Amino acid sequence: MSESVAVFRAPQPRIRRVPIDRPWTWLGAAWRDILATTGLSLACGLVPVLAGWLGIAFLVWFDFPYLVLPLGAGFFFVGPFVAVGLYEISRRRERNLPIDGESVFLAWRRNPDQLALMGALLLFIHLAWMRVAQLIFAVFEWRSMPSWDRFADVVWFSSRSLPFLATGIICGAVLAAAVFAIAAFAIPYLLDRREANLFEAIATSVAAVRLNLQPMALWAAMIVFLVAVGMVPGLLGLAIAVPLAGHATWHAYRDIVVFPDEA
Repeated sequence: MSESVAVFRAPQPRIRRVPIDRPWTWLGAAWRDILATTGLSLACGLVPVLAGWLGIAFLVWFDFPYLVLPLGAGFFFVGPFVAVGLYEISRRRERNLPIDGESVFLAWRRNPDQLALMGALLLFIHLAWMRVAQLIFAVFEWRSMPSWDRFADVVWFSSRSLPFLATGIICGAVLAAAVFAIAAFAIPYLLDRREANLFEAIATSVAAVRLNLQPMALWAAMIVFLVAVGMVPGLLGLAIAVPLAGHATWHAYRDIVVFPDEA
């Protein structure tokens, strides 16, 4: 019999502890979702690809090469919100409900106010991270703003490269860990429970991560790997990586967060 821990006084969600290797099960379920709804899943995966291209075009137009790395890292902050449609696909498959483009791309209408608040929170954190990245760049007092053709040499091969990159990675990792804790299951929770609010969803997500540190650490590492590999071929790999991570996140949520009316 699996062990679970109450999150709130009211008989709402309980958190189930799962073994460290459970993320592989979530990925397997995600792959089955993709095979069953290939067109819609890939369509959802193309959204961050197009958004990434637009972001890069913006940086090229305004000549901000130093924001390329933080923009890419910032995907981990807004990714949970981008995957709302993927959560809805998995939710509907689980309940044997019809799946179509309208239900997927307008999934936010199930809990619009609270999902909008969560999206705004993640966007704020993303913007804060971009500002932190600018400050880190300024602190190291580069002699001049590197151009696009010199950016790689300046950032990766200069005498300041190692401390600069280490500072950026440490700051980004701390912020990403905090975002992962509050957002890992918050959006699936808000999508699943239409009466839920933002604070309840965040509390549940933090509790789920805290009580499953090892499997969630493995899951976070797998997400980083999937997204990083997906970014390599001109971001095109995100069309597969994002659906995999999104569908698997839904199955992780359903595996860990338990409600009395479903037990």
